[in-house]
Amino acid sequence: QVDLVESGGGLVQAGGSLRLSCAARGRTPNIYAVGWFRQAPGKEREFVVTISRSGGSTDYADSVRGRFTISRDNAKNTVYLQMNSLKPEDTAVYYCAAERDGLGSRVRQLYDYWGQGTQVTVSS
Repeated sequence: QVDLVESGGGLVQAGGSLRLSCAARGRTPNIYAVGWFRQAPGKEREFVVTISRSGGSTDYADSVRGRFTISRDNAKNTVYLQMNSLKPEDTAVYYCAAERDGLGSRVRQLYDYWGQGTQVTVSS
């Protein structure tokens, strides 16, 4: 069992930045790949970015590439999502998820554990 806790969400103006954190607790959390997904009101949960267990491989959705950066500190069991140049369309609840395979995926059904989410609101 792995428990994931997101933090760092909030309200920011367009063009601003936020850094989200995903802290993992439980059995060997560092063997998991971690993904970030987001869900806006009335929309399906969508893939944002993923990072492999080693941190050596990342994959970004086209909508965030060049603006968001994912990283992980396995010593702290934490994954970070630095979000720059935020746009109103980035407004959503952001969820982190852990995938036992360790490679990362864009497919949310492949993730084994999910956090409760953190709200990000970008005003225009």
